[in-house]
Amino acid sequence: MKNSNRFVLILILGLLSAIGPFSIDMYLPGFPAIANSLHTSVDAVSYSLSSFFVGICLGQILIGPLLDRFGRKRPLVIGLIVYLFASIGCALSTSIEMLIVFRLFQALGGCVSMVAPRAIVRDLFPVEENAKVLSLLILVLGVSPILAPTVGSLVIAHWGWSWVFVLLAVVTLAILIALILWLPESKQPDPTFSLRPKPILASFTTVIKDKQFFTYAFSGGIGSAGLFAYLAGSPFVFMKYYTVTEQQYGWIFALIAAGLISSSQLNNLLLRYYSSEQLMKWSLVVQVTVGILLFAGAAAGLLGLVSTIFLMFLFLSCQGLIFPNSAALSMAPFTKEAGSASALMGAIQMGLGSLASAVIGLLNAQTPTPLAGVMAVCATIGLVVLLFGRRKMDSAATTTDIKEQTLDMIEKY
Repeated sequence: MKNSNRFVLILILGLLSAIGPFSIDMYLPGFPAIANSLHTSVDAVSYSLSSFFVGICLGQILIGPLLDRFGRKRPLVIGLIVYLFASIGCALSTSIEMLIVFRLFQALGGCVSMVAPRAIVRDLFPVEENAKVLSLLILVLGVSPILAPTVGSLVIAHWGWSWVFVLLAVVTLAILIALILWLPESKQPDPTFSLRPKPILASFTTVIKDKQFFTYAFSGGIGSAGLFAYLAGSPFVFMKYYTVTEQQYGWIFALIAAGLISSSQLNNLLLRYYSSEQLMKWSLVVQVTVGILLFAGAAAGLLGLVSTIFLMFLFLSCQGLIFPNSAALSMAPFTKEAGSASALMGAIQMGLGSLASAVIGLLNAQTPTPLAGVMAVCATIGLVVLLFGRRKMDSAATTTDIKEQTLDMIEKY
């Protein structure tokens, strides 16, 4: 593949992947404004975030088989059109219930932008390059948590929260045009791929029964649930508990996101010396340690604004190493079922993220302690799943069943 074509491809895939995070991050500074406008509470507004996560989770399960049956491009186009109309619906919402419903449909349409890029990477690049390419996607993807809250806070301050969703629609329209013009079809439609429930369930069953997929998808998914807890709980922690302004929150969010972006690019360098599994395991170890310090400090009342930002920066920086390596390890065993595997992995991640964000809403926290506790628990369970699953793989001699090309990702040559 020519370098120019590679650049354009990775840029488009990165922009597609950014639609989901933009949909989450851009409206976070507007939680208080949305609550005031719709005559509800900030906790109630957080359910619009949970409904988005639920839609992403369910939508990925539906879109995976469609990507394997109709190719990658057609479902992408249709999904983004649905997203456009749902975004306009969000902008026109006059009640919190209306916003929650349109956020669900926005997620159902937009979920294809999260599933398809991983499948396209698996289609077009050698398996041993997948973690590196996914790290490059995170570099493009990483612009969203830096720009989105800041842009969102400026839009909200000048025009109101509903214009955030208008802007999302306009940006997505531009990405849709670029997709139609320049994104190649990486997998031709497969008429033999059945869309009947029984074969689809059989395909998902085959994927989830694969020990390599199960171990890395669930350990990465549970670990990343701490990120979703942070997304749901950080508006309260920073804007209500620490009383920062909407614009200050946007800058804090961008600073913390910069840690995730930097570590994702460090991942490319570290992959020269360490395996994907080694990087994932030690990142989870560090994340658990930081999570415990964050929880203990919050519970003891020892943390101020700066120390809270610092520990959350460290915690989420680990995610830049966990995500690309867990995704690459999960997807490595699959070729024909790459769409289903990507969808199932995304559904696991979003399902667990939805649960974590819902827990944050239900706790109705008055201090940062519950958020810190949920983040620490997610990281700890993720590490336990990884260690236990890897031991099961070893005891069952499953490495003999893993394709030779994936062994280097687990045990560094």
